[in-house]
Amino acid sequence: MSTACIVRVVPTYPVEVVRLTRLRMWRERRALTQQELADMAGITRVALVRIEGGQADPMAKTVRRLATALDVKLEDLMDPLPDT
Repeated sequence: MSTACIVRVVPTYPVEVVRLTRLRMWRERRALTQQELADMAGITRVALVRIEGGQADPMAKTVRRLATALDVKLEDLMDPLPDT
């Protein structure tokens, strides 16, 4: 008799798909410090530094929180996907 196994998958954006290259630009346009934006998005400043620098793979909910804190659409934070 086998038992069901439930695996919780936490969605993340692959690095090659999502680069929040415009995150710093929007943060600076809103005249926010890294600490202020991190507090608004519910993440640490270190996490924000890593996301801005392309060294971290942000979870979907983090990207949504950052967009909400900056009052922008998700797409405004990202480079468009290359044509395939």
